[in-house]
Amino acid sequence: MTFIQKARQMLQRARTPTNSGSFTLSELNEFFKSGGQFSALAGTDLSEITYFTCLKVLSESVGKLSLHLKDGNNKRITNHDAYKVFRVQPNPMMTPSSFKMLMEFNRNHYGNGYSYIRHDGKGKLQGLYPLDPRQVTIWINDGEFFNRPFYYRYMDSRSGKDYWINPEDMLHLKGGISQDGLAGMCVREILARNMQGNKAAQKFLNELYEQGLTANAVIKYTGDLDKTKREELKKDLASFIQNGKDRIIPLPLGMDIVPLDLKLTDSQFYELKKFSSLQIAAAFGVKPNHLNNYEKSSYANSEMQNLSFYIDTLLINLTAWEEELDRKLLTDKELLAGVGFEFNVATILRGDLKTQAEALSKFVGSSIYSPNTARKYLGESPDPNGDDLIVNGSFTKLKDIGQAYKGKGVKQE
Repeated sequence: MTFIQKARQMLQRARTPTNSGSFTLSELNEFFKSGGQFSALAGTDLSEITYFTCLKVLSESVGKLSLHLKDGNNKRITNHDAYKVFRVQPNPMMTPSSFKMLMEFNRNHYGNGYSYIRHDGKGKLQGLYPLDPRQVTIWINDGEFFNRPFYYRYMDSRSGKDYWINPEDMLHLKGGISQDGLAGMCVREILARNMQGNKAAQKFLNELYEQGLTANAVIKYTGDLDKTKREELKKDLASFIQNGKDRIIPLPLGMDIVPLDLKLTDSQFYELKKFSSLQIAAAFGVKPNHLNNYEKSSYANSEMQNLSFYIDTLLINLTAWEEELDRKLLTDKELLAGVGFEFNVATILRGDLKTQAEALSKFVGSSIYSPNTARKYLGESPDPNGDDLIVNGSFTKLKDIGQAYKGKGVKQE
């Protein structure tokens, strides 16, 4: 029986009238604390704050970007099956943003993000259903290396059934590094030793806080005590020290306590922990400012920081998304016509209001944007006369320079 089944059974029994076989609410809470959700996270990589922050930044960065399907002329397509999937809901249980965040989390945390592509009998796209990467394995058939078919095997832990899925029915997002091109590798596998050191440092700080930031101490006394009495004395004094609120320690007559000097600064504990955190962030491609480290940056240059984060980190991730969606959700005819998925990265590259106004004014004045395109970018409603491209009337073609002076007696150089 799985943990979820046990929890449901206990919840159901907790709702029934009290009898000899029922559970109280306190017993139910203890079940979750001791053998459930809390213990499941204890000691895992998610408990390391830098690692969790990097996963959060990458997942939310992809989740907040809108995804569009465009034709060869860069116009949005709204009558495609995939439009509803990424505009309304990928499946009955998720929104587009939650789906993208989950897939990106799985891709980074487990090295691979899987989602089953469901079609109806006529081949129409019905939805995308994320799968637990821990339950998916890749099986490769023998054959020539250039013609070696492979399949995905999904083991449903709840029903106990196995499912064999063809590659064309599986949306597969690989981690940043792959040794064979079929499966990706997660950062925590590569940085396992480094992350163990970070978690050990965090555990040390937690225990230090529990002890009231009190270091080890030596008890000096005259005479001799047997082993049993020494253990009893040690236990009694430890009970006072571990109580963070009680700062008074009673000592028997003739005894003295000498605390050992504990200075985290002498061991450069903070510097080493910060350096280790920056190494983990660098492996993910997350910038120090996302970890609230503004030693070499500030809020003033946030636009350049976002641009650097997009170019150095997000660009390759979004490209992998777009390429996988193109080859799994579009037909060959659509691909030849130039149809493709594209993330709208303008939301993360926007600067302050003054910078936006200057950029949009230049785009409109140079006939790159129509006024309605600029208004849509700012979230304003379109103007009935704003679809025409405009340009300064004094502009002329390069080959026509000087034509206005011909026949007026002006000598051309």
